[in-house]
Formats: sequence, C-alpha cells, structure tokens
Amino acid sequence: MGRWKPLVVLGTAQFLMVLDTSVMNVSISRLVEDFDTEVTAIQAVITLYSLVMAAFMITGGRLGDMFGRRRLFGIGLAVYGAGSALTAVAPTLWMLALGWSVIEGLGAAMVLPALAALVAGAYQGRDRVVAYGVIGGLAGAGIAVGPLLGGWLTSYLTWRLVFVGEVVLVVAMLAVLRWVERDPPSGRRVAFDTVGAVLSAAGLALVVLGVLQSSSWGFLQPRNSPVTVFGFSLTVFVIGAGALLLWCFRAWERHREEHGRDPLIRFELFGIAPLRSGLAVLLGQNTILLGLFFAIPLYLQVVQGLDAFQTGLRLLPVSATMLLASLSGPALSRMASPRTVVRAGFAVLLIAILWLLTTIDPRIDDPSFLTAMAVLGLGMGLLASQLGNVVQSSVEERERSEAGSLQYTSQNLGSALGTAFMGALVISALAAAFTYRVADDPRVSAAVKEQAGVALQSGISFVPSGEVRVALAEAGIPSAEADALVEQYSSAQLTGLKTAILGAGGIAVLGLVFARGLPSRRPEGPAPDHEDTELR
Repeated sequence: MGRWKPLVVLGTAQFLMVLDTSVMNVSISRLVEDFDTEVTAIQAVITLYSLVMAAFMITGGRLGDMFGRRRLFGIGLAVYGAGSALTAVAPTLWMLALGWSVIEGLGAAMVLPALAALVAGAYQGRDRVVAYGVIGGLAGAGIAVGPLLGGWLTSYLTWRLVFVGEVVLVVAMLAVLRWVERDPPSGRRVAFDTVGAVLSAAGLALVVLGVLQSSSWGFLQPRNSPVTVFGFSLTVFVIGAGALLLWCFRAWERHREEHGRDPLIRFELFGIAPLRSGLAVLLGQNTILLGLFFAIPLYLQVVQGLDAFQTGLRLLPVSATMLLASLSGPALSRMASPRTVVRAGFAVLLIAILWLLTTIDPRIDDPSFLTAMAVLGLGMGLLASQLGNVVQSSVEERERSEAGSLQYTSQNLGSALGTAFMGALVISALAAAFTYRVADDPRVSAAVKEQAGVALQSGISFVPSGEVRVALAEAGIPSAEADALVEQYSSAQLTGLKTAILGAGGIAVLGLVFARGLPSRRPEGPAPDHEDTELR
C-alpha cells in the first residue's frame, strides 16, 4: 500500500478538478434562481472557468519547473480550496465568478501540469501504467459522477455543499502532501517568459472562447452574435485572433531560443511522434466524451423529461466501466502495445456510438441505453489506460511539466470543442430537419409555414415539446396545426441528437488514424530517450 500513497493524493486531485463543471452544468436552473439572473449569465461563468484553465495551463507547467512540482501542486491546491470556499458562500454572481471561474481556474492550472509530472516521477514501468490508468479513470468518474452528485444535492439540499466538500478534501490532501515525494531542484535558475505567458494565455483564451460560443453565436452565419463583421458571426474572428496570437507566441519562443533564453515551452517537443500522437488522441477523446455528455443529457432531460438526479443515474455505467477499463492498463500492456489498445478503444467507442443511435427514440429503452453507456465507458477506459503514460513516457524528466501542460491544454481544448461541436450539430440538424418536415406536411397551412420560417431565421432552441406548444398557442396558431408542428419538432429533435452522436462516431474514426504515431511496442520500464522514442 505504501507505494500507492502518492496516487491517493494525486488521484483525488484529478477527480476534484473535473467534478466542478459537471456539477455546475446540472445546477444551472437553481443558480439562476439563487442569484436572480439569466441562464446566459451562468453559462458565461461556466465558460470563464474553462477559459482560465486553458489560458494558464502552459504557464502553470513552467512555474512547476521554476518552483518545484510538488510545491506548485500544494500552492495550486491551496488556491483551489480558497476559490471553493468563496464559491460556497458567494452572495452575488460576480463573487461566484471570482471564486469558481477565476480563483479555482487558476488553482487547477497550477495543479494539473504538476500532477501529470508527479505521477511520472513517482512510478516507473508497469506501476506507471497502473497510475495513469487510475488517473484517467478518475477523470472519467468525475465527469460521470458530477451530474449525479450535483443533481441530488441541487434537488434535495444545496449545490453549495459540493464546494464545502471540496474544501474538506483540499485540506485533507494538503495534510498528507508529504506522501508525494519532493521533486529534486533543476539545479539552474530559470527565467520566466512573461511575454510568452501573455501571448499563450490570450491566444488560448480567444480560441477556446470562440469555440465555446460558436454554438450560440453561430460559426459563420450569425445567430445570437453580439456584433457581426462583414455580415459574418464574431466567432470566426475571435478564433482567428486567438490563432494569430498563438502564431506570435510561437515566433517569440523561437526568438528566445535563438538568443539563448529559456522559452515558456520548447516547440521541438512536437517533433516527438508518440507525444504528438498522444496529444491528438487526447484531443479526440475529450471531444467525444464531453460532446456526448452534452448531447445525452439533452436527450434525457429535454426529450425524456428526467430530472438532474435521474439523468445522473443513467450516466453512472460510463463511470463504472471507464474506471474498471482504465485499471486494466497493466494487464493489457503485457499483451498489446499502446497503439493496439488505443485503436481497440476507438473501435469499442464506435460500437457504443452505433448502439446509442438505436436507443434515441421517443420512449427510452432503459436496459439497451444503460448497456450502450457501459460499452461507451469501456472504450473510454481503454484510451485512458494508455494516453497519460504515453505522453509522459515519451519525454525526459526535465520536460515532464511541459508535457503535462500540453496534455491538459489538449484535454481542455477537446472539452470545449466537444461541447461546441455537438451543440452546433444538434441545433443545425434540428433546424434543417424541422424545416424539411414542416415544408412537406399538408396539415400545416402556407401562412403558418412562412411564419415558422421567419421564426427559424432568428434562431431555434432545443427545448421541451411542451414549451413549443405553449409558444405556438401564444402566437395564435390553430390547435390542429400546432399539434402537427409539435410532432414535427419532436421528430426533428431526435434527428438532431442522432446527427450529433454520429458526428462523435466520425471523430472516433479519425482517432484510429491519429493513433498510428503511438508506440507499437509494449512498455517495459523507464522512459526512453528521444531517439529511441521516435523509432517507436
């Protein structure tokens, strides 16, 4: 048990870091009530949390090199705990944003890169495979358990207790932080790259902001865009500005290296094939996972009318099988290479996605749905059992914080992409299917079809059919035609959901391609040097 003590601390921290967003997502309606605000304001707070984490992840990795990874891990936990405490007692919306989005986000940006490097430093060989399997499984468990825990507390007590519990966990982790071995100092003074930190933070923040807002602003065609530029949505210009800043960041880092100064991150790391492939697969994995965790709750809550707690119960199979499959990493590594296991994981994900498509019906078939979710968790667990170890084992000791920051930047970007991608697919397919069905429905008059077309041009939302019926009655639509429109809207909802889930299947197919750069030999011992890693 002694050798696994560091994993208890590090695994608990990983679980904690991913719990927040999934809890908050199912508590939106209560937060709107408690702070007397609008849904868009709460969504902005949730978006800001992702922005802060993504923007400062690379900076957090460099700070770990400068001050020591365990030390920064402890500081990050303390900052995170302070943010949780403020969130638990926040009397106003801006205090909620400060505590949760800003302070907790900054704490997470310090904890996660250090966490990835500390796991690699604490374990070698097959123990490292086990450790990263546990870390990956706990990340998935946090995403799946969050809706259940948040739904129950929100429905029966208060969402604030989640953050009280986080403070307790942080205090407990800090009390046993000595279980994690102190990493040795680098032996040289590292100058902090302030310009690089600003450029990378601003660039990543703008890219993530654009991706997250694309589902509400529209990507090219403006929907609810705050402003339009040359008739186009603001989204593409925000992403473009972020990409330009990241290009400037790359040029600045090259300039520092040419003049013998320490860069924030060395881009030569992207020349390591297993690292590059591992980051691409992590991006795809999180795009699929968070995308499905956006679409599936829509089906359960909006179409099926389930509450947050009932929704969380139906997501539990993912958590259970993902954790079990993640723990299978050591056994699998004795039989197959990381590339083979990851490709098998994507194949299982494809099976789960196709199975899920058969369960998206007006009336849910619980046994089939729950089995499909269990298979989904199995596929995700196979990926999680390999990827953390591949990323960290492909670099040398001094590069682990940088690799950790890239690892969690990829995961956060994938999470943002998944939510935005699925949101855009659901809404676009819903609008297209509804338009097509209404146009061919003889029960709907030409005047009402024209009225519906005008309404669609101003935007369409994914809402319960009952709300659509009420809106039609308020608009003075005759009862018979309203029934027809509600029927077609309900059918179009299922089409939108199936399209989004099919999109996740397309990303899984791409994942099979991205996996070709992963190691093709079974892991046997400590990390190789770069030359040997490239040959893998």
